[in-house]
Amino acid sequence: MNNRLLHRFCIVLGIIMIAMPLHAGTVRIMGIGDSITEGGGTFTSYMGPLARLLSAAGFDYEFVGPRNGSSAGISYKHAAFGGKNTEYVEQRIDSIYRTFPADIVLIHSGHNHFVEEKPVPGIVAAHRSMIDKIMQVNPDAVILIAGVIHSGKLPKYSYIAELNESLRQMVEDVNRPNVKYVSVNDGFDWRIHTIADKVHPNLTGAFVMACNWFKVLNPIILQCFVEKKS
Repeated sequence: MNNRLLHRFCIVLGIIMIAMPLHAGTVRIMGIGDSITEGGGTFTSYMGPLARLLSAAGFDYEFVGPRNGSSAGISYKHAAFGGKNTEYVEQRIDSIYRTFPADIVLIHSGHNHFVEEKPVPGIVAAHRSMIDKIMQVNPDAVILIAGVIHSGKLPKYSYIAELNESLRQMVEDVNRPNVKYVSVNDGFDWRIHTIADKVHPNLTGAFVMACNWFKVLNPIILQCFVEKKS
């Protein structure tokens, strides 16, 4: 599927899934992670395409965070740090979230380690700590934990399959309705959806990620609007 067709598909998907437009208050969304969330000059973050989907669906939302990013012609705020790993973000999430208390948190984090480090337990522990720190500030925050996108940069990132299964299990163990696992990898193929480094998404790959986020976000944001209205 080419970029234009994928874009149209996502827009149609969003419109179909909306039951009714609700405008009871702005829903704050924070994207957390590394360069894949932050975006860059040669690759595309999912944040820009996701903004387009949310806007096309008629949602009143705001991306929040301490940093500025831009992708797919959209500027946005976020809490992503290019080149940094999950443990780095975890050390900063308490102060960041207290300053930017988002209703919904999107966490896509797990790169920037080497397989030789055997990093999976540490990455999972950092995710669990981020969940706890966010909920200490806002127990009602919706936290979406992504299974991170696969990479062709091997063997460096050969741990990702294990990581994603471990993150899924961790979310099951947390067993809270407002903490969910999102398979951002669905339909994502690093052979065609990344740039030459085999890690960062191209425009089509970013739209694949955005669609996977959006499918899960759609009913959650509708519920947020209902709660803000009541």
